[in-house]
Amino acid sequence: MSLKLDESLLAPLPLFSLLERGQIRAILDQAVSRRADAETVVFGEGETAERFYLLLDGTIRVVKVTPDGEQVTSLHIPAGELFGIAPALGRDTYPATAVTASESLFLSWPISLWHGFIADYPGFATQTYKTVGARVNEMNNRIVEMSTQHVEQRIARALLRLVNQSGRRTDAGIEISFPITRQDVSEMTGTTLHTVSRLLSAWEKDGLVNSKRKKIVVCDPHRLVVLGGT
Repeated sequence: MSLKLDESLLAPLPLFSLLERGQIRAILDQAVSRRADAETVVFGEGETAERFYLLLDGTIRVVKVTPDGEQVTSLHIPAGELFGIAPALGRDTYPATAVTASESLFLSWPISLWHGFIADYPGFATQTYKTVGARVNEMNNRIVEMSTQHVEQRIARALLRLVNQSGRRTDAGIEISFPITRQDVSEMTGTTLHTVSRLLSAWEKDGLVNSKRKKIVVCDPHRLVVLGGT
């Protein structure tokens, strides 16, 4: 889709903060933009990496399939970040599947431009590898949580991560800004749907959360922090 975007849209993002408007214009002129409904697969795990992406609006859910066929949500990517950056990982295929968690708008470029962007635009490489480092750190923390923490702690921490990443304040509390189901939470925390449903129902009765129709609102963040042991 052709969408004429102004350079000022990207200028505030850390990835482009060291660039002049002309440089940002050159990057935009080489981009293809796309709007996608929720639950759209942008690319699949193991596919040849042909493009890399910048999410402008919405949330991307990163999904991996285990050797026994179980689907696991490894992380969520918020607006303003790159995704599908296989070359930054030394890969020529995508390591996971990217699915839109909400209606989304993103830009993409041919993978052939990646090394030129890294070489020509100050700060692009630095910010890219900061992003990669932050995601690796998050994944490592998730592995530690899976092996050392009780289910209640894992679920509390997962909700707190999403609130910190994409929460918006409402009269009822802090709402996770994209649709999320109890199945999604079970995939994020390595537990069963039954366990997630049981805990969220108990937390609702206790006034910690409100979970209805693909929406989760954290009503008492402080108590959830205590439960998560953070």
